[in-house]
Amino acid sequence: MGSTAKLISEADGFALDAYHAPAEEARRGGLVILHAVWGVTPHIRSLADQFAQEGYEVLCPSLLGRFEAGFADRDMNPARLDQRSSYAAATGWGGDCAADIQAAVDALEGPVFAMGFCFGGTAAWIAACQCTGLSAVSSFYGGQIIDYLDQTPQCPTILHLGRSDALIPPADVEAIQAAHPDLPVWLYDAGHAFVAPNGFHADSANLALLRTRQLFQRQGRKGEI
Repeated sequence: MGSTAKLISEADGFALDAYHAPAEEARRGGLVILHAVWGVTPHIRSLADQFAQEGYEVLCPSLLGRFEAGFADRDMNPARLDQRSSYAAATGWGGDCAADIQAAVDALEGPVFAMGFCFGGTAAWIAACQCTGLSAVSSFYGGQIIDYLDQTPQCPTILHLGRSDALIPPADVEAIQAAHPDLPVWLYDAGHAFVAPNGFHADSANLALLRTRQLFQRQGRKGEI
């Protein structure tokens, strides 16, 4: 359904690939979807297509495109985890991705929202704190948010975390809640990647995505006033 677009990062002028899915219904706004460590996978592209069917114009920027060009042809490849993780680590696990995300935000007409998963969940936190032009952000199991607790979201932001996520221990969850007591942190009876095929938990995924849609719709209506 979608196609490949080029975005120019103000950080270094790099032309990064992004999956672009145009809105198919009455336009609700723009949406930036930030991928997990595996890249712009079939699952991410499918999710973009789903939101496009609901009226969002979606961009999924390839945040690790400086290290490896193109989109992933599978949702995960355990044999390449170390290599993909080294790419993510080189960006501070999303901490250095604000300029690339900003390029996607700037390419969309408002209101613009963002959501991200795992590596992209941390990147979504960075976007909420550093990027301009965002109306709301939804972050899913961002494992390195703990490293950026000194930053504060500048738009309405919600977090989705799994109670049994081995990559995000309870102490980290408590630290996030303590540092940002007014921030909605939703906990689900699931492990890591509960929206993705490799860790899918239907009840948790459906509820988290429902809350995300409600947030975007609520903030989108405010933008119309």
